Amino acid sequence: MKQEIRIGVVCIARKTFDFEVAFEIYQDIQVKLKSIENINWEIIPELVIEIEEAQNAAHHLASKQIDGLICISGTFALGHLILELNKVINRPILLWGLYELPYDGGKIRLNSVCGINLNASNLYKAGIRNYHVVIGDEIDEDWLDAIRIIKAFSSSHVGIIGSRAHGFFNLDVDELDLYKHLGILIEYYQLSDVFNQIIDYHKLPERKTQIETIFDISGVNTSQVEKVAELVIKFETFMKENNLNSIAVRCWPEFAQKFGISPCAAMSILQAEGKILTCEGDILGSLSMLAHKAIGAETPFLADFSQVNFEENYGLLWHCGVAACNLWDGKCIRSLDTYFAGGKGVTADFVMKPGELSLLRIDYAPPDEYRIFVQKGEAIFMEKELKGTYAKVVFQEKIRDVLHKIIHNGIAHHISVVYGDFIKPFEMFSKIIGWKIIK
Repeated sequence: MKQEIRIGVVCIARKTFDFEVAFEIYQDIQVKLKSIENINWEIIPELVIEIEEAQNAAHHLASKQIDGLICISGTFALGHLILELNKVINRPILLWGLYELPYDGGKIRLNSVCGINLNASNLYKAGIRNYHVVIGDEIDEDWLDAIRIIKAFSSSHVGIIGSRAHGFFNLDVDELDLYKHLGILIEYYQLSDVFNQIIDYHKLPERKTQIETIFDISGVNTSQVEKVAELVIKFETFMKENNLNSIAVRCWPEFAQKFGISPCAAMSILQAEGKILTCEGDILGSLSMLAHKAIGAETPFLADFSQVNFEENYGLLWHCGVAACNLWDGKCIRSLDTYFAGGKGVTADFVMKPGELSLLRIDYAPPDEYRIFVQKGEAIFMEKELKGTYAKVVFQEKIRDVLHKIIHNGIAHHISVVYGDFIKPFEMFSKIIGWKIIK
């Protein structure tokens, strides 16, 4: 389900043009808009023509705490209107222009596109760049999804348990700078907070049966299966009690030693149930996954760009065994294993299913540079030859070029991956907030 947002809508016009027909078009648009999922609409029902009407509309919409403003140019309109709206509302704007109607007596009836030109120019020259333009009969839903991303960030409660993994300096963030850009405050917890989490132990048998049903557990012992079940409940309870939308976990080196297993398998199960958990204390990995979820992508998972084959032109997206277990290819044996951490690293092992993929990394480079890396690829069939969770991926570009973009831009080594095409909303998001996009 996509992130819920609140969007304001106005239609501006001028009586020297065919404003009555523009109003009829606006009424039809209102009906269409209400069919879009998870949006609370705050619609000014009448045309906004005079400056005072724009001022009143602005104060009304601001009082509703809208996340974005749609300004439809029903006809060419006075240049004051969009500026009066923005002055009070100060939210991302979609300037929506209408197709011209058939001429009537040699006169342009709407002149809507020229109105868009005027409004865009006024905003740009006023230093306001968070607007997007669409011309036509339909709203640009990618813009709505970009607003969903912004809303998800500003409303999410993000936690880190422990810290980043040992030596992974490139996963660090400037917390107050992140707050400045996205409105996010990071909550810190200790590993012991999870280890000591009080749970309902009556839930253990059900979780244990679930694990035995999903995985081949011949590679682990009974105690390890019970530990995975216990940790699933601890993570689930901890997130609920602390009202956390995501957690980034310092999953090594202390976790297996102090709790008895690594958290990989437990995280795999919970991610399949819609939870956002990232390994190695990767906060921006969590945000990348939250952003994917906000626009309706199902079950994001975190992967390393672990291997490239220049001759056969593919890359291997791999991680130690944490991807959501419901993304299994349905062919290989989906198993648990203890191949690292001295036999305590209980991980999920399987090949990911084939299909179209979208990759995302929201990344940070000091002192104040945020970048968004996006890429499309396709997971293709491969045999189960490795431990961990992984997919063999071909990209629209040559693998050498994709790797070049990652390495030469200093992008961190974790990437949020989802099935489907989820690229354009991030291009729009980056434009709205002024971040660099790498694609």
